[in-house]
Amino acid sequence: MSALTPYGWLVVLWITAIPFQYGYHISVLNQLHSVLSCQHDLVPNSLPTCFQSLNDFTFSVVTSVFNLGGLLGSALASLLIDNSGRRGTARITSFLIALGSALMSLSASTTVLGIGRFLVGMGSGVGICLAPLYLNEVAPRSIASTVGVLTQLGIVLGIFFTQLLGVYFTSPSAGPNAWRFVLFFSFAIAFVQFLMTSLMVESPRYLRSKSLRAGDDARAIERRIWVERGIDSAASPLLDEHDPETHPVSPHRSSSTLGVSQILFKTPADVRTPLLIVSCAMVGQQFSGINAVLYYSNDILSQALPELGKYVSLGITIVNVIMTFPPILLIEKLGRKRLLFLSVAGAVTSLVILGIALNLAGASGSQGPTAWTTVSSVFIVIFVMSFAIGLGPVPFIMIPEIAPFHAVSALSTIALTLNWLINFSVSLLFLPLRNALSGGPPSSPHHDPGKIGRVFWVFAAALVSVMGVVWRKWKA
Repeated sequence: MSALTPYGWLVVLWITAIPFQYGYHISVLNQLHSVLSCQHDLVPNSLPTCFQSLNDFTFSVVTSVFNLGGLLGSALASLLIDNSGRRGTARITSFLIALGSALMSLSASTTVLGIGRFLVGMGSGVGICLAPLYLNEVAPRSIASTVGVLTQLGIVLGIFFTQLLGVYFTSPSAGPNAWRFVLFFSFAIAFVQFLMTSLMVESPRYLRSKSLRAGDDARAIERRIWVERGIDSAASPLLDEHDPETHPVSPHRSSSTLGVSQILFKTPADVRTPLLIVSCAMVGQQFSGINAVLYYSNDILSQALPELGKYVSLGITIVNVIMTFPPILLIEKLGRKRLLFLSVAGAVTSLVILGIALNLAGASGSQGPTAWTTVSSVFIVIFVMSFAIGLGPVPFIMIPEIAPFHAVSALSTIALTLNWLINFSVSLLFLPLRNALSGGPPSSPHHDPGKIGRVFWVFAAALVSVMGVVWRKWKA
């Protein structure tokens, strides 16, 4: 049995800052929207307290460039991870996020704000491919899955801290330019992570894959980050069928590492099934509609809890954080596949009931909260809980576990690129799809409020279809 040393936990905490930043910037502008768009009074200052040109369209553009940067970052991730190493790629990631956050926190125009957000998106796109891979490679085999859950925990903690800081720094009592501290907080974390990179270790498995002579270095790193309990201290808990030390290979092993184009256009037989599984899992994660639900939950819940306003979103993120801890205990007891599909079952059930409740609440024609509004509120929370216990963490954990070592970085790039694409598409199309299924926008004479919940049935159907493929192909 192996465990991480205090230094090993420091390494894990250091890399978890990357998914934290990803989650932080997913929702940071949503919380700052009211102050950025000058919905409060404009106060003269050396830096503008808000942007008068930030109308709804401009705000959407500035928000969406994060996804475009993420797409580019994910597309480049495989090349960076293989050529610069895991530690070198983390240095690049933290630099991009620090630079982008600094530009955003000091921005005097929406153009600079957008450029900064694009750079943060690039760093996040690279980092969200890197973090689960690095966590898997530095953790002992016996606790790799538990440590892997930290990717999702970092994301939800980032979302939570955005909401928490936003509640305070967007209040009138905090001052007209206080919102900039929310963005500066991200810069501070990225800057510290960048400085700490030289103190961190490279992945032992990465070292072994590059040179047989690096085996001694890899063992030295393992002794530094692990403590062995009950077994020979010279043994390596990471050795498995993918490691060069158990299956000697040519000194040119690194040249066999597969690139994205090789996997997409000349898919080797041993990569086809893992490619299908991880792609469907990542697509299913976003087809669940989690980001759309989190983004619009405030409008729905505020009908049942009318006086809470922006605190509703904070409450949802607290639930999201709390429900990320059960997988740490359950993932080894239940197994990845069982936990994932218990999560899917809960999410699908919640989406179906949520759609029914919204339809009935809309059909009632009441101007205030009804029993069905309360039901819809409850099932939004249950949906977030269901997502957090499996659909959130497991797709990140499965990539390095089911993919051949020589294809891990390329598969991570493909899977996370798909994740960004579906994330962007769902966020962009949610409102148009909801309006189309309910007869038009609320201002249209053909709009039927008794059909506004149908959009969640589409999410449920898409989730069942995609995850059905994972269920059939994944031999966990």
